[in-house]
Amino acid sequence: MNKFFSFLRNHYTDIYKGFLFVAMIVLLVMIFPKEGKFKYEFQKGKPWMHEVLIAPFDFAILKSTEKLEIERKAIRDKIKFYFDFDNNISTQKRQELIVDFNKKWSDKYTDSPDFQYMKEQSEQLCLSIFDSVMNVGIIELTSDIENKPDDFRIIVIRDQHANENELSKLFTIQTAYNFINTSLNLTQRFDNNLLLSVLENSLKQNVVFNDVITESEIANSLNNISLAHGMIQKGERIISKGELITPEKYHVLESLKIMYESQLGSSTTYYAIIAGQIILITIIVFVLFAFLLFFIRDVFNENRKILLVLIQIILMVFITSLVVKYQIDYLYVVPICIIPIILRAFFDTRIALFVHIITIILIGFLVPNSFEFVYLQLIAGVVTIFSIVDLQRRSQFFLTSLSIFVTYILIYIGISLIQEGSLAEIKLMYFALFAGSALLSLFSYPMIFIFEKVFGLITDVTLMELSNTNTKLLRELSMKAPGTFQHSLQVSNLAEEAIYEIGGNNLLVRTGALYHDIGKMDNPLYFVENQTTGINPHDELTNEESARIIIGHVIKGIEKAKKNKLPEQIIDFIRTHHGTRKAQYFYALEKNNTIEGEIIDESIFTYHGPIPFSKETSVLMMADSVEAASRSLKTHDEEKINSLVDKIIDAQLYDGQFANSDITMKEIEKIKKIFKKMLLNIYHVRIEYPE
Repeated sequence: MNKFFSFLRNHYTDIYKGFLFVAMIVLLVMIFPKEGKFKYEFQKGKPWMHEVLIAPFDFAILKSTEKLEIERKAIRDKIKFYFDFDNNISTQKRQELIVDFNKKWSDKYTDSPDFQYMKEQSEQLCLSIFDSVMNVGIIELTSDIENKPDDFRIIVIRDQHANENELSKLFTIQTAYNFINTSLNLTQRFDNNLLLSVLENSLKQNVVFNDVITESEIANSLNNISLAHGMIQKGERIISKGELITPEKYHVLESLKIMYESQLGSSTTYYAIIAGQIILITIIVFVLFAFLLFFIRDVFNENRKILLVLIQIILMVFITSLVVKYQIDYLYVVPICIIPIILRAFFDTRIALFVHIITIILIGFLVPNSFEFVYLQLIAGVVTIFSIVDLQRRSQFFLTSLSIFVTYILIYIGISLIQEGSLAEIKLMYFALFAGSALLSLFSYPMIFIFEKVFGLITDVTLMELSNTNTKLLRELSMKAPGTFQHSLQVSNLAEEAIYEIGGNNLLVRTGALYHDIGKMDNPLYFVENQTTGINPHDELTNEESARIIIGHVIKGIEKAKKNKLPEQIIDFIRTHHGTRKAQYFYALEKNNTIEGEIIDESIFTYHGPIPFSKETSVLMMADSVEAASRSLKTHDEEKINSLVDKIIDAQLYDGQFANSDITMKEIEKIKKIFKKMLLNIYHVRIEYPE
């Protein structure tokens, strides 16, 4: 059991990589639909490139989406709308009319016998006209029938009987008012103004739209539409090799594909389909891991970076599968190109392109017209990577989004011309989908920020922000320790030039160099570059006390960096820029003042480390030591500068400070030459010409 736990402890990272490998395969298999794939690829307007295709079974030729939509529209245009004749409304409004008439008559006339007969006659006329209107019916105008012709027929349900009526046979509020006005004008024996006012107030639509029955009838009619318009018999030739795929042939092939894949999805082939998916997905995942192992080793060695890559792939495949399953019309709004943007922000263009290719190949198994989809997304992804090769400004995200949109449109137009032979079939809806996908790619910026925090990684955009000398921490350094700030600027220039020459992240090393000595801010006068008054506070201290202060600037720098939430990659430069070397000046003084045979506690004079572990941190150590030492030279000539650079870097090499770094002797020699050349330029040393 102990051996087992020991094995797990010693091989933890490799086991974790294996777990990620298996977990990705399992998740992708779960995401993939459990249905078969038609084994032939075909495109409208192109020749059939396979052998003669014979119908393997009887199947119906399905109607195209456009044809079905035309039929649905025709049904909606011809459908008869249902209305209810509401007798309760008529009864209620008739009672209200009587009350209203009596009130208005009483307000205007007395109750004398002279007016009683006139009142009764007026009331009878008013009720007669009201009944004439309401018995015919006043229709409720809806948006569906508002602009219909007068002879348009509707169904009116009255007393549980449904009858067809033309719109012209029913009143509207306006036509009812006109009828009342005309009827009153036929007689001059009554107070027409009073009657018109009473009747106008009593008008209400009593033929009410019945949306439930209408929608039910529409649904029934739409459900009765035949999805097919013909049959292909088993053994019948569908298409021959080289034959052009016309729109008619395309619909036949699409119908066969749908039927073929539905049959493959039966229970008898379920496990075979899963086995096929496992094989294909395993191969793709293996290729991805092999690529990282052989070409992007720094990513392969860090499990958090592998996890970041895998999350990008799985999330995009999962999102696309949901869109394909529930709303395939919005397939092209999925922001596939967000993957190369995010990965380029953290890694190089190789991994961004390769992972993008792997992702669209996986998605190609899910989507229809997979060749078109893969081609479209591949070219768009390449253009995306071109636009962010040097990602250092936020504005680049908008330019990238525009590039994606333009690329999508051009490729869509090209494919349409090939398939249709004209631009007549281009759908503007796709332009909107492409615009949506391009806009969604802008979400890569906040996602990059989130992944930075979650995975503890750093991007060039963040480094550009941190390397701005107007940041709070660097401004504080320039104010409290101006000499240290100038030293940091010089070190950053030396280190950046050197790392650019040997290959590495020059922006990272420049930023690390600017912050490597921020720990000196607390006691700036104890460091020689800040001593401008000629007073050295170390004269009042012992060598051990001085060494503790000098060495302590590393610990203070780490604490200050963490307090200001600097990324760990920058803090690494603070930790390692002195490695495990000694504070040589005070150590030498202590040795000179020590009686022979007395033992010196070397740990007091030794930095705590760790030693550099990358090219960038190694170059910073060299640049820091060389720049600081060059200030102590009394004369800056070519011979002394060359000797100084060789002496300092050779001593660091001899002390094993670069043992954990992947830097080579050849690269170290290049660095020496660059430092010598730059120091000569800094101190304006003229090269001595040969006689």
